[in-house]
Amino acid sequence: MVDAFHAPASPPHGWTAPSALAVAPPRAGRSELIQQWHERCAALGLSRVERPDFDPLQHSDLAVARERNQRLFTHAAPVMEMLLEQIVDTDSMIVLADTTGTILHSVGDDRFLQRANKVALTPGVSWAEHSKGTNAIGTTLVEETPTVVHGGEHFIHANNFLTCSAAPIFDPRGEMLGVLDVTGDQRSYHQHTMGLVRMSARMIENQWLSDDYGNRLRLHFHGRAEFIGTLLEGIIVVGVDGKILGANRSALDQLDMSIAALRMQSLPSLFGITASAVFDHFRTPLPTPMMLHAANGQQFHVSARFNGPQRAVVLDMPVTSVEARMPTPARDAAAAAAARPPCPLAQAPFSGLRYLDTGDAQIAATLQKVRRVINRDIPLLILGETGTGKELLARAVHQDSNRARQPFVAVNCASIPESLIEAELFGYEDGAFTGARRKGAVGRIVQANGGTLFLDEIGDMPLPLQARLLRVLQERNVTPLGSLKSIPVDIAVIGATHRNLREMIDAGTFREDLYYRLNGLVVRLPALRERSDLDVVARRILLAECPQDTPAIDASVLALFKAYAWPGNLRQLANVLRTAAVMGAGESHICEHHLSDDFLEDVRRVRPQAAAIAPAFAPAPAPSPAPDFAATQSAYAAAAPEPLPPAAQDAAPSPAAAPSAPRTLGEAEIEMIRSALAAADGNISVASKRLGISRNTIYRKLRWNKAG
Repeated sequence: MVDAFHAPASPPHGWTAPSALAVAPPRAGRSELIQQWHERCAALGLSRVERPDFDPLQHSDLAVARERNQRLFTHAAPVMEMLLEQIVDTDSMIVLADTTGTILHSVGDDRFLQRANKVALTPGVSWAEHSKGTNAIGTTLVEETPTVVHGGEHFIHANNFLTCSAAPIFDPRGEMLGVLDVTGDQRSYHQHTMGLVRMSARMIENQWLSDDYGNRLRLHFHGRAEFIGTLLEGIIVVGVDGKILGANRSALDQLDMSIAALRMQSLPSLFGITASAVFDHFRTPLPTPMMLHAANGQQFHVSARFNGPQRAVVLDMPVTSVEARMPTPARDAAAAAAARPPCPLAQAPFSGLRYLDTGDAQIAATLQKVRRVINRDIPLLILGETGTGKELLARAVHQDSNRARQPFVAVNCASIPESLIEAELFGYEDGAFTGARRKGAVGRIVQANGGTLFLDEIGDMPLPLQARLLRVLQERNVTPLGSLKSIPVDIAVIGATHRNLREMIDAGTFREDLYYRLNGLVVRLPALRERSDLDVVARRILLAECPQDTPAIDASVLALFKAYAWPGNLRQLANVLRTAAVMGAGESHICEHHLSDDFLEDVRRVRPQAAAIAPAFAPAPAPSPAPDFAATQSAYAAAAPEPLPPAAQDAAPSPAAAPSAPRTLGEAEIEMIRSALAAADGNISVASKRLGISRNTIYRKLRWNKAG
């Protein structure tokens, strides 16, 4: 592939060639390279003079794109803020785009942001090459390499005042995640900008690798010992059997290998050493870095990390393991030695299911059932309201299974647009459809090969796609879009939904054969209001938020929590406590005045509504005019959350006019949402906050209710 930032042989008239473009000896002149890019744009039917389409995605579509790339944003946002400090007052902005070229997030100088708006450098706008011609974001997606596009090198003349430096962001398995870009006024170009962008992209990639493989053996290496611990160090991830699972960009550069070639290697074939020998070296007190030789004779200084921060299976809490960068104290070495008998790299056994057992009898019974089917090749279907921890249970099952060292791939079937979900699940070949990435893409099912595929909100999967999924589950083969070749896969499948799939089967919106393929064991997670362990769960959340000086929960707050319906379940409780922990920082107790005004207002609002609506759910009239509040709340919330919108506002009955008792859980659910909308005067945002669910869920529920 031609390097994307060579110095131009003859710069276009009217701008000065940035000296930083001469990064490597050119294999082709810069002018010829730009000409190739422009010819590609012309072949797409673009014109250099006409105004391109600057219409952004609709707000709901942008929200979906952001939700799909939430993890990327989480890793990139802090890095973007750090990068902004480096380029402040340079008339520049920093842009994060996804793999379709759609801008997800941007930060920058206010003055330049106003100018950027004129060419639609704003969230929701696509800067893919087929839309905006040659530009750093779109061309990086096509070339899959860092790219500078300066001034007149842009295909569309309207963008000629820009200078753009972009770098792709890859995951440890070589899949592109998105693009990081710095765009500014072409007169303010600085030769170090591209270096900063590439460095920032590597920071994001390294964070992603640590997040993916925190509990695996990772070797950090470089030809010079002083570079270990810097962004220049290479990192490779090693499995229990010594095979290479992934690597960062610096590792690939130093070893001069592609990620595909590297993942075919093992420690013995790569460095002539076994995983056991590496473990033995670094488990001793105060070990020194190892000196290893690659097959081509290169010599590397190597340090190691294992027992890294393990993402807990409960509300993203970190669990007992901590990052142990060698050297470590002797007591850590003793702990590592104690874990050695079953396998040299084994950690002290950690059970995700045991960690989920917090004392509630319903949860304990569910976990007992699940334990019996682990490693038995029996599909698991998890039912429960939104926020009850369906994905947490799925991750715990994966953690305790024989597949724990293989990928856990979660797919939210409700958050992916219907037009994209097929490509997302099954992958596609080069040119399979307009806008498809060069070289195609691996689908989520293939990514999960050897591990676990978690299909969240399976009830929202489009009916035509259900047939394809059924075939994959039956034949264990995947055929990417545009391909005639099937790829064998070995996956454990866990499904989850808040819907009543049997009712959907009767309505013809869910395939009966797929249902029976998925429901080897069906378990239902209770709503938080139905559990007896709220105090234990709340304290664990606080322990995760405040590992040191963890505050206690005041008795009055705990009583309020136990009386509240928790329509958003565990997710809502975590958000409430996270806010309270910040507001009460440094204090020994979480008190009522630390809780958010919105939550307290919701509690006050629900109390009278609960009293009014309770008769609709009670089997007989209450004998007393003043029913017990806690019991009323439990009855009122038996419909738990999941949503509805504007069209329902007109038909929404007043909370005071309690309807007849709903016949199904779904109808009761809709009544609760209508009540929340009525109380919020039809404001979807307010209702979603009060219910602890997203606005998208409310809209989806409304559409579903209409269809029903």
